[in-house]
Amino acid sequence: MAEPVKSSELPAWIQNHLSRYVATNGEDGYLWDSSIGGGKGMVPTLLLSTRGRKSGKVLTLPLIFGQSGPDYVVIASKGGAPAHPAWYLNLEANPDVEVQVKADKFKARARTATGAERAALWAKMVEIYPPYADYQTKTDRQIPVVVLQRV
Repeated sequence: MAEPVKSSELPAWIQNHLSRYVATNGEDGYLWDSSIGGGKGMVPTLLLSTRGRKSGKVLTLPLIFGQSGPDYVVIASKGGAPAHPAWYLNLEANPDVEVQVKADKFKARARTATGAERAALWAKMVEIYPPYADYQTKTDRQIPVVVLQRV
């Protein structure tokens, strides 16, 4: 993918987090203080890059993650908003993504977990960031659990 486009639509704190992560290969930004959003403290983050389904531009965002074996797991919560986040809609249209975990940059294929796998991964992610459970109560949509598999 090309260099990510900075979105002026992103809140300043997300832009700042993203800039620090990119500039330091994750040395500053890999761990994020989730207490800002009601979490339990420091949580790991990765950078997910998707290609815009309409614009074709690359969107890169820092996201809290967990792991399931060699795979990475992220949640498409959008804070419990009624609609899925743009990055999730992008990967539904094109599941080929790029991921950065600290200095490790790689291509991955994204898929949405379902059934028992989703339930298990959702529980694991709520342990990492408890506000996800609150987000689910705010929306009628089932918040997607996304598995990122290195290719």
